[in-house]
Amino acid sequence: MERILSSMKDFAIASIRAAEILDSRGNPTLSARVELASGISGRSSVPSGASTGSHEALELRDGDPNRYKGQGVLKAVANVNSLIAPKLKNLDARKQPDIDRLLCELDGTPSKSLLGANAILSVSLAVADAAAKASRRPLYAHLQERPSYLLPVPLVNILNGGSHADNNVDIQEFMIAPAGAPSFAEALRAAAEIFHSLKQLLKKKGLSTSVGDEGGFAPNLRSDLEALDLVMDSIVQAGYQPGRDVFLALDVAASELYDQGTYVFKKSGGEKKTLAEMIRFYTDLVERLPILSIEDGLAEDDWEGWRMLTEALGRRVQLVGDDIFVTNPQRLRQGIDLGVANSILIKLNQIGTLTETMAAVELAQQNSYSAVISHRSGETEDTFIADLSVALSTGQIKTGSLSRSERVAKYNRLLEIESELGGRGRYAGKQAFSPFLG
Repeated sequence: MERILSSMKDFAIASIRAAEILDSRGNPTLSARVELASGISGRSSVPSGASTGSHEALELRDGDPNRYKGQGVLKAVANVNSLIAPKLKNLDARKQPDIDRLLCELDGTPSKSLLGANAILSVSLAVADAAAKASRRPLYAHLQERPSYLLPVPLVNILNGGSHADNNVDIQEFMIAPAGAPSFAEALRAAAEIFHSLKQLLKKKGLSTSVGDEGGFAPNLRSDLEALDLVMDSIVQAGYQPGRDVFLALDVAASELYDQGTYVFKKSGGEKKTLAEMIRFYTDLVERLPILSIEDGLAEDDWEGWRMLTEALGRRVQLVGDDIFVTNPQRLRQGIDLGVANSILIKLNQIGTLTETMAAVELAQQNSYSAVISHRSGETEDTFIADLSVALSTGQIKTGSLSRSERVAKYNRLLEIESELGGRGRYAGKQAFSPFLG
């Protein structure tokens, strides 16, 4: 009994400390460190988005023009150190739902605007990390104990446009999904080889091989269709077969294109498309190319348009809601009831706590929606989402390209997990897209 009591005390939160650090774009963000009574500590760092949904939880910034052009996060840091830390002291780090509930109560606003979702999330994730380390278990096993685990298909962003790149391409992400590989390691190898093939093709055409926010190439092109042709050519040049070994995925980020009822492709010349024309555009692409996933094909508040898009393509392709759902279980429930999309993008900082994030994934899976764990365009070296994707058996992860260490860190963590699991780990592969592959 004495040993059990001692063990319980070892998980008590002794201290919490946040600090201002820089993300992959050189903008401030938060890191947090939670130390337990045993002396074991957990850490986290919070990402930040560029293309953000208006319904996301609030990322608290200082607004001081004399520091980091107003982007500082000292207010959020102070909220952790002065307001959150004293309230969580001596609580059991293993009781994640209770801690996250208290964090939400301390804030008291629907959008977490008082303390800041960035402040709250930094603590939520650091608590989970500390508890996992104190339990002497990998993070994925602490989050969800399973007899076996699923390694996700990486949706690898190899060509950037939209708000993630300073070029004339409107679609934000052109991704490859190596679902035909036998393992995560082989899927990553295929993606890396295709990434380097694309670089060779761009060089050969005299196009830029500089990269965007998420590590994909960001050349100026004649059109979004030319970008798709280049991606297809790079798959073939690398020795893989499109539609068998490797498939395509898009993140259109259509809220960025939406303007008073029409969708304007501003960066590539200003072409305007009505809702019907957008749906026809996607239908034509799906008929012509091995596209398995389209994210944010329409604007974040165009619920009726999303319903029409889902009716048109929902049985043929994964339709991922990001800005429309913002990892919020209430908005996802609304989408399920309306027949909107068939998948949700999962971004921890859109909702602000680990428990709410896991609830969104559970709701999606209970209703036959897929869930795609995702990074943000402003990232850190934190690899939490790699473990989360395995813990929740989502079968898919978005974490950028095969360049920039803040992206590659997540892929390397997944390689470690696959090796560690051995026979207890299985690559999701084509099963992740089984509704659309027959």
